[in-house]
Amino acid sequence: MKNPVLRFLFAAAALVASFAVYQSFSARAAGPTGFASSGYRVLAPIESGNLLLFPVVQSGKTPGSPFITLDEGIKSGQVEVAEAGRVRGLVRPRPAQGQSDGIARPIPPPAPPYRGDQVNTLVLVNNSNKPLLLLAGEIVTGGKQDRVIAKDRIVPSGSDPIDLGVFCIEPGRWTGATDAFGASAKASAQSFMVQPTVREKAMVAKDQQEVWNSVHGAIGGALAAPSAVPAGGGSTTATVTVNSLGTTSYARAMQSSAVSAKVDEAAAPVMKSREQVLEKLREERAVGVVVAVRGEIVWADIFSDTDLLARYWTKLVRSYAAESLLPGETHSAPTAADAQHFLDASAGGTETSIGDVGVYRYRELRSGGTETFVLESLLPGTGYDVHISKVKLRGEVRRTSEPFGIR
Repeated sequence: MKNPVLRFLFAAAALVASFAVYQSFSARAAGPTGFASSGYRVLAPIESGNLLLFPVVQSGKTPGSPFITLDEGIKSGQVEVAEAGRVRGLVRPRPAQGQSDGIARPIPPPAPPYRGDQVNTLVLVNNSNKPLLLLAGEIVTGGKQDRVIAKDRIVPSGSDPIDLGVFCIEPGRWTGATDAFGASAKASAQSFMVQPTVREKAMVAKDQQEVWNSVHGAIGGALAAPSAVPAGGGSTTATVTVNSLGTTSYARAMQSSAVSAKVDEAAAPVMKSREQVLEKLREERAVGVVVAVRGEIVWADIFSDTDLLARYWTKLVRSYAAESLLPGETHSAPTAADAQHFLDASAGGTETSIGDVGVYRYRELRSGGTETFVLESLLPGTGYDVHISKVKLRGEVRRTSEPFGIR
């Protein structure tokens, strides 16, 4: 390029772009970060046995919900999930260019190199006309193993197939029961995601063995688990236990009549009056909840608007109810002020960001006793936090060397 002015402008643009990418995806020291400045306010709790749910409301106008959820996408057939080895069959056709007759005919892009099925990777394609919202802890069943989503993310509408980072929650099986993956439950009233103890291992530890251990502990918390079997899965192996239901699958255990009945009983005060509760939450403009189990505040889920909270309500409440079934020490019931303090406490520590330029940014804010995960939408017309999880760390925390481990 001979024009020195143009050379300067291109060089400056490249420098700005590089700096923006660095800012979005680097690990750095985080300043004081809490929820107080965001206008979140905690209300009196909804009590359900060992479970306390403190609704969180937000002052001011909240954005709409342009997203489709995983359950909605799978049930409508607009979102497809497959093992990594099936990536060729999911590649989206592209319109041809320069056709002499003016008709755009689909021509396939170059086929990606073949990969075999992998424990911690699935392939997902969003064929809907809406961006897809995925939450860490959501379950897809089928394939060679049931899996759980490893981290929050947004998948644009009509995008090419993506590698989806997952963890196995079914040690002991590595055979194709079915090629198709489905949602956690056929009926929306029975939908669920993994409970906080399992979800924490996926989000914080980011370690497959830790996830398997938490699955065993969660199932064994309600049922005896007397025998051991080898766990398959590509190059990853482990020793796991078979509970009295005869399955190592978290999803199938939670779908069983015995466990499902216990979960429903634990969630009954909330779920039997689900519509009344949701209507009250809408009136209060609630956008999330702070969760206490046996008197200990352990989790918070905050959304950008009430509609998203309502669409995830059943699977979230049932996951919290499953957590309340685990044995443990009982503490004095926390107050709304305690829950507010949990939200407002500064995250501090360090901040790590990853994401997809122009689509989303996912931040992890680490402090001594909690970790906060923030999913921000960068799509046109958005630019706001879609989902925030705040986790109270319990016990020894083991992390991978990589800040986010799984992609």
